Amino acid sequence: MSNYEMMWVGIGFVGQSLFFSRWLLQWFVSERKAESQIPVSFWYMSLIGSVIVLAYAIHKIDPVFITGQGLGTVVYVRNLILLHRAKKRVASG
Repeated sequence: MSNYEMMWVGIGFVGQSLFFSRWLLQWFVSERKAESQIPVSFWYMSLIGSVIVLAYAIHKIDPVFITGQGLGTVVYVRNLILLHRAKKRVASG
């Protein structure tokens, strides 16, 4: 495997690790609060991890991962938009 391909494998693992670690974050926050919680950082980690994995999938020309990560990215962006709108409504009273 060339250094270029090894770099892309590393990028793929970074994205996948970030994407997986969002579940660890959610678990930690929920345990600390003793109830199920999804912190805003979960959605940012989802978005960033998804975009990195999407870049890897595009590089590998993998239509399955491109579709899955591409559609997931739309959901994560939408959730962040909804959370920021709700925060603005609360702030404006």
